[in-house]
Amino acid sequence: MNFNRKLTYISIFWIGTSAFGQSTKPNATPYTNEATYEKLKKKNPFITPIDRPAPHNIKIDKNVEYANINGISLKADVYYPSDQSKKYPGIAMVHGGGWISGSKENEKFMAMELASKGYTVIAIGYRLADVAKYPAGVEDIETGIQWLKKNHAKYSLDKKKMAVLGESAGAQIATLVGVKSKNKINAIVNIDGIVSFIHPEAEESTYASYWLGGDRNVNLKNWTVASPLEYVDKNTPPTLFINSSQPRFHAGRDDMMKKLKSYNIPTEFHEIKDTPHSFWSAEPWFTETLNLTVNFLDKVLK
Repeated sequence: MNFNRKLTYISIFWIGTSAFGQSTKPNATPYTNEATYEKLKKKNPFITPIDRPAPHNIKIDKNVEYANINGISLKADVYYPSDQSKKYPGIAMVHGGGWISGSKENEKFMAMELASKGYTVIAIGYRLADVAKYPAGVEDIETGIQWLKKNHAKYSLDKKKMAVLGESAGAQIATLVGVKSKNKINAIVNIDGIVSFIHPEAEESTYASYWLGGDRNVNLKNWTVASPLEYVDKNTPPTLFINSSQPRFHAGRDDMMKKLKSYNIPTEFHEIKDTPHSFWSAEPWFTETLNLTVNFLDKVLK
């Protein structure tokens, strides 16, 4: 078969994957705090960039390798209190970016602030959709949490108190990790991430299709097993939702809260008024998100 050189990759991609119903790669742009701020300020001129120095009462270990999979070095940043005379609850942070972009660096401001308030925080880099499809990224977060627990003494971690926190696509991953009882998670913070790909409120997206290995109608199994709502039971940990005013990022939230309440599990949600998605990437919304998070985690973990 003859190919036009420019079309070779695309053609091979479709021949190799169309039988499995996989969707095309989304046109993802770099997802950083800085780029997000520039985008958001066009319609929200009152916002300001997040600008916070590292608190004096914390230490930071950057780019620590927590696993190596087939030659791919997986790294995390650990933020922890300087005072190591006692143990602290842990928080695993999962960045957003549509499962295809973003980095652990996006978490630095939130991670620093949480560490300064008495938490051992790990911002985990994970394999994105271009490198490995679902469930690789989810497994990476689980591996990162286990690595932190193994190194609990170095980071003054209380292994019995572990939360997961994520934003957007990272919130979906964090929530999925949190609801699986094998991971022994004690609290979930979901910041504007869907909890079901198959809920009537869920909108199908090219990002989800690319990560999950096909559209919903051809790979329903992945769309189902990747939906945190499917796992909620009496063992699910307390869960906080912090949402934008964009309804599509709330898919499944109300039903998850209803289930949690039926088991008398603490849950709450806060919708930050008139906010776009990615609101946590700029002030004043960052500070509001931080305060809501700390108030909740202090209640359920301390």
